[in-house]
Amino acid sequence: MNTVIIACQTLQNELEAAMAACNFSCEVRWIESGLHNVPKKLHATLQEHLDQCDGFDTVLLVMGYCGNSVADIETHDFQLVIPRVDDCISLLLGSVTSRRRQSAGGCTYFMTEGWLQGERNIWKEYEYAINKYGPELGQEIFDTMFQNYRNLALIDTGCFDITAAAEETKQIAGKLNLSYVQLPGTIGYLKDLLAGRWDPERFLILPPHSRLESTQCTCWEDPAGNS
Repeated sequence: MNTVIIACQTLQNELEAAMAACNFSCEVRWIESGLHNVPKKLHATLQEHLDQCDGFDTVLLVMGYCGNSVADIETHDFQLVIPRVDDCISLLLGSVTSRRRQSAGGCTYFMTEGWLQGERNIWKEYEYAINKYGPELGQEIFDTMFQNYRNLALIDTGCFDITAAAEETKQIAGKLNLSYVQLPGTIGYLKDLLAGRWDPERFLILPPHSRLESTQCTCWEDPAGNS
């Protein structure tokens, strides 16, 4: 199988760990993580990458539906395999069900080291607001943005230095008046993707020369709540 991966830069730690664990090697084409803040630009960039996949028979997409940015993307001479998850958080928690279960105790904002290192991460946005509007107004803006959140959760996928990431996340939580939470993550979903274990309840397979309709962008529940 002649395969290429298109992946969100946010998931680099986890994807590289999964590839090593599966002894899987192929070309990886990275998508800038900051594009997730603008779904239309993310969609356009994703389609540009797909348009440049001539010569491959399989493209593995390492990201979720991400604001429905995958809707209306088109394949060429290749099949496209996409995890059936709403976003990368559910991918790293193991399922949409796991993500909803972790959020049950109050609205939670999730982080990994990949998010902390992103071009437009929450901390950089906070510092930008403070510098632009001043400490008082900048803090007020972020307090308003996060007024419905209770927790700032760091997902420990085992693929980065959790001590350093935890220290930074706790600092951010303090500034945003949120409770720090640490959650276990998993790269199991990524390993299944690489290994070709494409259960139709967990993966969407788009055939060659097809368009992904928005009605297909559904996340199927994991009845057992497994991760």
